[in-house]
Amino acid sequence: MAQNNEQRIFPPMDGGGCIVKGVKRIAHLDIPGGAQVVEQSGYLFIGHLCPPEGTSIIDVRNPGKPRLAARIVLPDMESHSHKVMVSGDLMIVNSQRHRRKFFRKSEKLQGVESKLTIEKKEKPNDMEIAEAMGIKPQEVEVLRAELTYEYQHGGFRIYNIANPSNPREICFQPTGGMGAHGFDFDGQYCYVSTEMAGFRGNILVIYDLSVPARPKEVSRWCLPGQEAGDSKLTSQLNGNWLHHALKSGHILWAACSDAGIWAIDITDITRPVTAGTYNYHPPFPESTHTVMAIPQTNQGRKLALAIDEEHDNHPRGQPHAALWICDVHQTDNIKPLSVFEVSELDSPWSRSGSRFGASQIVEHPTGNLVYAAWFAGGLRIVDISDPASPREYGYFIPPPAPGLPAPQSMDVEVDNRGIIYLLDRNRGLDILELS
Repeated sequence: MAQNNEQRIFPPMDGGGCIVKGVKRIAHLDIPGGAQVVEQSGYLFIGHLCPPEGTSIIDVRNPGKPRLAARIVLPDMESHSHKVMVSGDLMIVNSQRHRRKFFRKSEKLQGVESKLTIEKKEKPNDMEIAEAMGIKPQEVEVLRAELTYEYQHGGFRIYNIANPSNPREICFQPTGGMGAHGFDFDGQYCYVSTEMAGFRGNILVIYDLSVPARPKEVSRWCLPGQEAGDSKLTSQLNGNWLHHALKSGHILWAACSDAGIWAIDITDITRPVTAGTYNYHPPFPESTHTVMAIPQTNQGRKLALAIDEEHDNHPRGQPHAALWICDVHQTDNIKPLSVFEVSELDSPWSRSGSRFGASQIVEHPTGNLVYAAWFAGGLRIVDISDPASPREYGYFIPPPAPGLPAPQSMDVEVDNRGIIYLLDRNRGLDILELS
């Protein structure tokens, strides 16, 4: 008989109510929740999830005494800016329709109304429509309004951060649809996951930022079937679409949600071509969130990490989102080597009703220790010195933010001093170090 998660014996909580092994908290900052944290030269750049909060810049040159250096407020309440990348004096942030998954439901509204009209032989009321769509009755009118609304703010913004305490907007680059989601930036080229006219779901668009005030589109890449009118895709948002891609040499490692791992060859950056793919959906239900090549090898073969993202609608009885180690020596023959997952018994908040499962890894190599954020599971530090048999080195599970049922650790960063930054989706930033 399966154990109850209350029976799990954890290390004693520290003075701040945290469950820890091999890690200690050196500071906590009460800030709005976010989805991405990156560090450069003693400053953190944090993308927030909900307007009006856009991007926070935090001075962590003294990590025990973090200080808010700058706060960027969004120009509209219809967007969020939850992703951020920096390189040198430039910072890139996305602009995407806030609550886009909810507003996507407007596309189904007319079909639901027609179906109910045929079944009932009369026009349905808002209560009946709401029940069929799994929404609140007052939200039906909101979705009707969305059908006639055209979102105008999708794209990304470029800032000069030569003085991190005084970021200066250089330009806004519009894209299309619900806007930009994730990206990578190598100092010259920005590899953007965004919606664009004529495509279904997010595709890759590469921009040259050699002149930051005038971004220049270089090329595009998409999954088979994303072109408008192609019947191979059945979902615009939650099926096959590009979450984002990370550059390693001449390969972009693309996390493509339910389509899994894709390698994109950009030897000719004006003509990205598919070099290989590996999809583990099904049987694993949670979408691929991030794929990153790492310097380690296994028997002389190149490796990459892939991490899934847990979602609210996780099916009971199915595996939770996990961390994968893959053999990518041959991009046209990608193979999984091992999987690391966290048991529901490993967190007292795993069955709180909130998300529980993997979220994100540090998006740059960190040696044999991989740092992963886990919804309701905090920080998990994984030793991959044996890629075929990853082992947990340590963990840090913070208490839930006040009034919330569980911690929702969403992103993690590690700087060159070994200081760890753990960002919660709902509220709060923890600053940690190995103990």
